[in-house]
Amino acid sequence: MSQDLRNRAGQGLAKVLGIKMPYRDPLGAHADPVTRGESTFSYGTVDTYSYLEPEPTTAEWFKEIWPSWHDAGVYFYSLFPFLSWITRYNMQWLMGDLVAGVTVGAVVIPQGMAYAKLAELPVQYGLYSSFMGVLLYWFFATSKDITIGPVAVMSTLTGTIVLQAEADLPDVPGHVVASCLALICGAIVCALGLLRLGFIVDFIPLPAISAFMTGSALNIASGQFKKLLGESADFSTRDSTYMMIINSLKYLPTAGIDAALGVTSLAMLYMIRSGCNYGARKYPRRAKLWFFASTLRTVFVILFYTMISAAVNLHRKDNPMFDVLGSVPRGFKDASVPVVNARIIKTFASQLPACVIVLLIEHIAISKSFGRVNNYTIEPSQELVGIGVTNLLGPFLGAYPATGSFSRTAIKSKAGVRTPLAGCITAIVVLLAIYALTAVFYYIPQAALSGVIIHAVGDLITPPNTLYQFWRVSPLDAIIFMVGVLVTVFTSIEDGIYCTICISIAVLLFRVAKARGQFLGRVTIHSVVGDHLVQGDGKYGPGNSPDAPTEDENRRSIFLPINHTDGSNPEVEVEQPHPGIFIYRFSEGFNYPNANHYTDSLVQAVFRQTRRTNPFSYQRPGDRPWNDPAPPKGKGEEARSQRPILRAIILDFSSVNNVDVTSIQNLIDVRNQLDLYASPRTVQWHFAHINNRWTKRALAAAGFGYPTPTSDDGFHRWKPIFSVAEIEGRASAAAHAEMVNNEQAHQQAVKRDLEDGIKQGAHATEHETHGIDIEASSDNSSAQDDKLHRDLKDSKAYQNRRKVAVVQGINRPFFHIDLTSALESSLANSPPEEPIPEPEMNL
Repeated sequence: MSQDLRNRAGQGLAKVLGIKMPYRDPLGAHADPVTRGESTFSYGTVDTYSYLEPEPTTAEWFKEIWPSWHDAGVYFYSLFPFLSWITRYNMQWLMGDLVAGVTVGAVVIPQGMAYAKLAELPVQYGLYSSFMGVLLYWFFATSKDITIGPVAVMSTLTGTIVLQAEADLPDVPGHVVASCLALICGAIVCALGLLRLGFIVDFIPLPAISAFMTGSALNIASGQFKKLLGESADFSTRDSTYMMIINSLKYLPTAGIDAALGVTSLAMLYMIRSGCNYGARKYPRRAKLWFFASTLRTVFVILFYTMISAAVNLHRKDNPMFDVLGSVPRGFKDASVPVVNARIIKTFASQLPACVIVLLIEHIAISKSFGRVNNYTIEPSQELVGIGVTNLLGPFLGAYPATGSFSRTAIKSKAGVRTPLAGCITAIVVLLAIYALTAVFYYIPQAALSGVIIHAVGDLITPPNTLYQFWRVSPLDAIIFMVGVLVTVFTSIEDGIYCTICISIAVLLFRVAKARGQFLGRVTIHSVVGDHLVQGDGKYGPGNSPDAPTEDENRRSIFLPINHTDGSNPEVEVEQPHPGIFIYRFSEGFNYPNANHYTDSLVQAVFRQTRRTNPFSYQRPGDRPWNDPAPPKGKGEEARSQRPILRAIILDFSSVNNVDVTSIQNLIDVRNQLDLYASPRTVQWHFAHINNRWTKRALAAAGFGYPTPTSDDGFHRWKPIFSVAEIEGRASAAAHAEMVNNEQAHQQAVKRDLEDGIKQGAHATEHETHGIDIEASSDNSSAQDDKLHRDLKDSKAYQNRRKVAVVQGINRPFFHIDLTSALESSLANSPPEEPIPEPEMNL
């Protein structure tokens, strides 16, 4: 079907369905007649610049969002990032991965067992989760530093769910519930990653993450005081943080001999770290040695207290002197197919959102942080795939939910890891522990494990200096942080997560909905360095230099908020663009949440600063609207008579990327309202800095972008102003500047020859330069330079060499490249001020 036939068919269908085709089109029914000297926008203009900006089509939109075969191939290739680096693996990388993998493996074994106790599971499940996390993640990793495994916060949430399931489903073992939880969470997170929805994590701001981490750390640490001190009193370690602290202090007299091991182990951990940090500062050449000594402090403390426990309880297995870990089965004896059914899912369905959020927050926040530190970029969606697959396959070996660990990731990064393959080394270390060290695990004191947990989560607490920086940057964010911590302390971790996220989203929506637009005015400025004016080419010289550019060449106009809300110097007077012309800048986009707020502010300012074009348009008092009553008898509109009439509105769309139907309809309503206010004239609407083709299409569909026709005989004569740019390299201004420099150099050479005595005295010498005659004389060189510059600038030869083209399409003359051209166009097309007519009758 030909294009003409398709157009006719479309027009016929539109007529049948009653669809109004585009209106107010200057190239259509309301086109400006070609009249010599009256309108510069004519068919001659079209022929000269020959660029009509095409509107985007629906087919283009589908083409943009529909993936090509190449995009599909890239997508499937991106699911396995290791393919991009595994073929270049070398021995140097292997040595770095080996050291980092062994170091992390030595740390993850005691931490994994300790975190399993937080999850109310036997310690071997922590080892299973540690093994599967580091073994599977490297296939999908875009971060070389992150370490997947059991973490304190997720283990605490899992423990809460397991305890609840024991009460609701006493016939279902706790590890079955934990494995089902891991499988469901893994499926959700993996789906988010495969759909490339990793950007949703960006909706959780840093204060909310910090509040969640701090509140969770306080909750976990307070829950470990009972085991750390060996208190025999029966109170829950799953209550709110403040209740656990109160109960721990209340039952302090019931503490047993376990306190000796727990308190000293915790103190030893901090002492070793402090000593190693001091040694690294004192002996910087051995900083690497001090780092590894500090990293292995957990292993040293656990081994030390395990030896003490073994020596004391070797012959007291049935009645140990203090609480020990107990028997740990060798190998993967709990491996099985996870049990997933509605009964089990129902027990943790209400807490599933919190679990998924924890998996996302911890992993993405940690991986992004270390990616910035080590100069690489992660792909959040791909990271979600890695977490999801790990939690999908881990339950088959008995693992419970796992995600990125902050402490182990920091150790791995500082140990010099080179690639994600270091996870396989860690997996081998954990595998050896599962098969070879289970007999040693029996004597590990529970109090020592509690000390390890408290020491580990202590690093998650946000220090006061960070909170102070939050306050300096944004006091509201600091308040959100404090609210999140308090809610976590006095309720639960889940409530703290929901509270901070909801408050952050509410603040974001409030800022968008109540965004404040700014009315702009014009300021003429000059660029200076010290007391020197900066020239157009970036050089500078004294203001009184004979070679200094003129004032007109140096100055330029910028636009600033009239009320100086941007912090500009209030002593600088910002001029109104022109009486009756308003420049309005959107600050937070222009969409349905904030459209009314923006336009209400605009209309109120217009009404406050202008007057009606015809204040006596109401023939009878009853014709006036109720919100615009007539003045008292004997008094006219004196208060408003000195104000200008409304001429034009200029909207700065630099912060607007997309618009919607609501915002455009709101703009149409305001246009109609202001047209009635300015009747019988119409208000011209100009737009600057529109950066999106679809935004232009939306505005054009609403009748913006070209002059508004009047209801009687169309729009009167108008003068569109277009922005043009030079094209074709040799015709550019740079080429012209080079030509000028060459001519000046040639002239200077001539003058030197004259000064050397080739021709003594003042006489005239003619030189032909590109068709321009220039006089060269030793007595009037400065005048010659000025004449050369003027002649070159004004010469037809130069003008003929320059070729220009419009930057934007001439079919939308009221869409401008910047505010300057928008203001020029509005001034050129504003009708002259008319005196206020006398009233026809006394109202």
